[in-house]
Amino acid sequence: MLDAAGAARFLGVKPATLYAYVSRGLVRSRARGEGRERQYLRADLARLKGSRRPRATTGGGLSGALHWGEPVLESAITRIAPQGPVYRGRLATDLAHSGASFEAVAELLWSGSLPGAPPVWSCDDLGVDPTDLAALLEEASPPLVSLSLLLPALGARDPGRFDTEPAAVLRRARATIRRMAAALAIPAAPRRVTAALDADGVAQAVAIAAHGSRDRDLVRAIEQALVLLADHELNVSAFAARVAASAGADLYGCLTAALAALSGPKHGGHVERVEALIGEIGTAERARTIVHERARRGEHVPGFGHSLYAGGDPRAAPLFASAKALAPRHAGVRTIFALVEAMREAGRPPPTIDAGLVAIATALGLPRGSGVALFAIGRSAGWVAHVLEQYEAGFLIRPRAIHRDVAVR
Repeated sequence: MLDAAGAARFLGVKPATLYAYVSRGLVRSRARGEGRERQYLRADLARLKGSRRPRATTGGGLSGALHWGEPVLESAITRIAPQGPVYRGRLATDLAHSGASFEAVAELLWSGSLPGAPPVWSCDDLGVDPTDLAALLEEASPPLVSLSLLLPALGARDPGRFDTEPAAVLRRARATIRRMAAALAIPAAPRRVTAALDADGVAQAVAIAAHGSRDRDLVRAIEQALVLLADHELNVSAFAARVAASAGADLYGCLTAALAALSGPKHGGHVERVEALIGEIGTAERARTIVHERARRGEHVPGFGHSLYAGGDPRAAPLFASAKALAPRHAGVRTIFALVEAMREAGRPPPTIDAGLVAIATALGLPRGSGVALFAIGRSAGWVAHVLEQYEAGFLIRPRAIHRDVAVR
């Protein structure tokens, strides 16, 4: 076994890349003593080192530049710190604790300045007939699917969508995010769309669309989640938005690209996998058994262990605290907390924001699939910020491939 520093030196990578290998199941680790320090199996490290491709190319580039954890371009939007993401110099967890509105945090990401008063974003209608979209969906369709229909439809009806001047992009962004929040109602309750559009803000619009309620505690908890989710540097969906923006795609196209990336099981789909796991566990009493069974089968437990936060995902703690305060006796909430405790006892990594989202959605009584829908609405602020930054940068993101001859039989 090697400690983190020794394992990173052995592989010739940064600690963040080592943690990425662990999260992907390529390197096994175990707790060292009773603290948070972990050790890493040397045999796994040796096997991984032997299988890794050379990083240097004949052109002087880095073949690993697009792999997890490697910096590929500059950005002034968000910095990842041990305490969590820092939005334009403001710690996300501080903004969430202070009660900052989602709209204010979005404007901070877009302009670099936090508004003194909560901004008011208005939107007259959905932009398309919600019944037309509802006709294409099953009532049991997850809320996220409605966004996949809404964004291209909005783009098709907006002749000025290719105006990439910041003021024009921001006008569209504010209205589009309001519409996205309201559209979450389409699969199960399209009649709520109008009420959601009339809501006082995005968080309340989400509460109405997903739950049919304006309850203050519900709205406050959703607001906190949206703020914590607003951006996370060059995650997969933000990078997808930037690639589309670099080609000059309009805002709707960029957001559609980001949403497609988010829908994958290795990104936003993690939230759905946590939901499925909670369903598999069933009751709090079975959490320890499920954790041991998964370990025996060598299966990953979703929602635990973030590659960027060796000491635990700081964004998860506020969501767990809210879930516990809102519904401490809820059976689903008790099961989630039992899972967290079972993982801790087994010396496994702490929970991520994906598990935190499931905890808060369960505590609020939101329908299945709402966790990843919250993810999409919150992260849309960051997607817009990255689109704006990429438009300003003006270059096309076009990496080169290392050609590999493959024998044809």
